[in-house]
Amino acid sequence: MDNIKMKINGIEVEVPANYTILQAAEKIGVRIPTLCYLKDVNAIGACRMCVVECKGARSNPVACIQQVADGMEVQTNTPALREARKTTLELILSNHRMDCLSCSRSTDCELQTLAQEYGADSHRFEFGEPLKPDIDDSAIHLVRDNSKCILCRRCVAVCKHNQFASVIGPNQRGFKTHIASAFEMDLDETACINCGQCIAVCPTGALTERDDTEKVWAALADPAKHVVVGAAPSVRAQLGECFGMPIGTNVEGRMVAALRRLGFDKVFDVDTAADVTIMEEGTELLNRIKNGGAMPLITSCSPGWVKFCETYYPEFLPNVSTCKSPQQMFGALVKSYYAEKAGIDPKDIYVVSIMPCTAKKFEVSRAEMNVNGIRDVDVSLTTRELASMIKKAGIVFDKLPDEECDPAFGIASGAGHIFGATGGVMEAALRTVYEVVVGKPLEDLNIHAVRGVEDIKEAEVDLAGTTVRVAVTSGLSNAARLLDMIKSGEKHYDFIEVMACPGGCVNGGGQPHQPGYVRNFTDLRAERAKALYAEDEAMTLRKSHENPVLKELYATYLGEPNGHKAHELLHTHYTARKLY
Repeated sequence: MDNIKMKINGIEVEVPANYTILQAAEKIGVRIPTLCYLKDVNAIGACRMCVVECKGARSNPVACIQQVADGMEVQTNTPALREARKTTLELILSNHRMDCLSCSRSTDCELQTLAQEYGADSHRFEFGEPLKPDIDDSAIHLVRDNSKCILCRRCVAVCKHNQFASVIGPNQRGFKTHIASAFEMDLDETACINCGQCIAVCPTGALTERDDTEKVWAALADPAKHVVVGAAPSVRAQLGECFGMPIGTNVEGRMVAALRRLGFDKVFDVDTAADVTIMEEGTELLNRIKNGGAMPLITSCSPGWVKFCETYYPEFLPNVSTCKSPQQMFGALVKSYYAEKAGIDPKDIYVVSIMPCTAKKFEVSRAEMNVNGIRDVDVSLTTRELASMIKKAGIVFDKLPDEECDPAFGIASGAGHIFGATGGVMEAALRTVYEVVVGKPLEDLNIHAVRGVEDIKEAEVDLAGTTVRVAVTSGLSNAARLLDMIKSGEKHYDFIEVMACPGGCVNGGGQPHQPGYVRNFTDLRAERAKALYAEDEAMTLRKSHENPVLKELYATYLGEPNGHKAHELLHTHYTARKLY
């Protein structure tokens, strides 16, 4: 594509002809403020914060929509523009409940940050009684407060375009416009799949995850409880962002140290359970190929995807693996295998998981997720909730030493670590399945064909003369497209990995917030995934079936993968759901 030359604030810049002014400004290090823009998803010019002056134009265009042109001269920082943006902010604040000191997004709120930058007067357009909370807390994973909503429509856009569900949208018109579900239904009455992508992109405190930290504080204070914690793979690559560290910093050692200082009795690694998942899911795949069964086999690690399948594509439920997710396997094994080894009554063990995902809050509550009436996991916290607990406890995160997880569930392979990135489950499974079938390891354990953030990735693997066709997708709109192609006969696969969140767990709904500017011009998914792939690359233990913890687990407790005891503890079933 041809390039054009233009000037921004007197600086000449050459950019592709299909760029917007916003993109062109970013190239020369000029940040134009935005509140509603979300790259590739929501370019609607609704907030009017990104207005600029363009020489010869009759009015001020919005930079997020206006395409560049050869010879264009743009100003982004004139007195008139600063005043216009300040007034816009003051108008937004006039219809915004400002309990900033008690808001979970305080100091992490895009509206608050811009209001401070532009010196906005929150009382300038004040009228009537102060806004009261307007809360929908019906859902198990989030709380919505429309008194803090600024109608940016980012949440609406990701729910529709990225996640297919489209269960929220603007209701009514004019001054009464608000974001809600159809017919003002509570969110839990809709086909929401609990992914939390709406929370991840919300610029204010209008959408927050349900805070379950008080349950954990209570358990930690209960001397009768043996409180065990385990973190998912991607948490170690994101938690540091909550403490000002660069995106993609691996803070595994400090995270373990912080968890110990919070008072947990045992700090384990959910990545060990990810290795168990590979043993169970890989064996299930081989059994279906050899003995017959619904094909393609589709992964079941992502609870948002599983609920999506139950709701929107129930005809594919026979294809979904019967394996529980690593979170649930972790809890089930802690309350059985570990409880037996440690001589602790499972009823006295309280299992906490740290997850990148708000759908995990739904998953722990599922009726199927128990063994003999004992719930696998008691509470699931997001990465953000863990950061909140660390700060509240006065733990200085960047001063912590690196520590290792406790034994029993403290060793994981590189294959377990990469579960957090889209394609990671598939790559981990293929490393083990290939070696089991062929009798020798893959020549290159880095299966690049299933890596990256493309909508749908495909690969073929030769298993001793049998070609296994695999596909990887993330984001539920992409998943829907893939399933439709399978239904129509356009595509044929043997094994499919689906993650609900675009890019996988590294972009989960419970991960640290990043401001719009960073989210729009940094590929968070790729930067965070780098940390997981780097950890895998640096390890000598890179295949799940070689994990010594697993060898002991199967030899002394579970027996064969997919055996009777494994099915009792580690497998489950799923059921079709009504849309409404």
